[in-house]
Amino acid sequence: MVEVCNPDISINKQCKLLGIAKSSYYYKPAVESALNLQLMKLLDEQYMKTPFYGIRKMTAFLNRQGYQINHKRVRRLMKLMGIEAIYPKKHLSSANNEHKKYPYLLKDLIIDRSNQVWAMDITYIRLLKGFIYLTVVMDWYSRFIISWKLSNTLDVYFCIEALEEALTKSSPIIFNTDQGSQFTSSKFIDILEKSDIKISMDGRGRVFDNIFIERLWRTVKYEEVYIHNYETVKDAYQSLNKYFAFYNTERIHEGLNYATPEEIYLNYMKNDINKKESIYL
Repeated sequence: MVEVCNPDISINKQCKLLGIAKSSYYYKPAVESALNLQLMKLLDEQYMKTPFYGIRKMTAFLNRQGYQINHKRVRRLMKLMGIEAIYPKKHLSSANNEHKKYPYLLKDLIIDRSNQVWAMDITYIRLLKGFIYLTVVMDWYSRFIISWKLSNTLDVYFCIEALEEALTKSSPIIFNTDQGSQFTSSKFIDILEKSDIKISMDGRGRVFDNIFIERLWRTVKYEEVYIHNYETVKDAYQSLNKYFAFYNTERIHEGLNYATPEEIYLNYMKNDINKKESIYL
């Protein structure tokens, strides 16, 4: 799924240019049949419309489309895609009972500035003949996308790379995720703790605890993914790279009083810096 673009460029540099984790280059994904890929495409689109559909309803939906398959096959594909009905919570990563969990810190919290809360999640992205995963670090207040990475495996490393890249730009007070195994991994948690960042995790079965990320996935799918047919990871990266630049700098949000995420994110930071400088005048 990850192809060599130029034999004269090191694998490490190619992965950085493509925005994917180096571990993804060496990972050999299981090959899914053309039928399964088509079913996954339909499941993905239907989930965006009816996230409350569980395995039985998704099976009935596919049967009504003419695909005579049973719920066991649907269960396997949904697990591979990382989707469940919103009750219990949709998640791309299963919790690991041996990993430490943290309380949800955002309930009733007034979020009124950039870099107060960052959120992170993972979603499934289809390719013409396969699929990959996308993870994003987003500033909750401004909806600004701070960093993002692609991977063809759900290991922790591409999440770590996205987190580390985001932390080179700034740092939040609180970092919110779901309870997936990637985000409860000691390797991931250690980075946050060493950076003195408070850790918040969605409650199990509470899809709207990370509501702005959930809205982001819907926006990305409808405005970008569903209207393109990515053939390769390179195609997906290049197209998503353009989209996220547009999303941050040009796409206005009603919830931001018709401003762009970048305007809100950077203006608050600029005002904050000016306030701090005025103390010393």
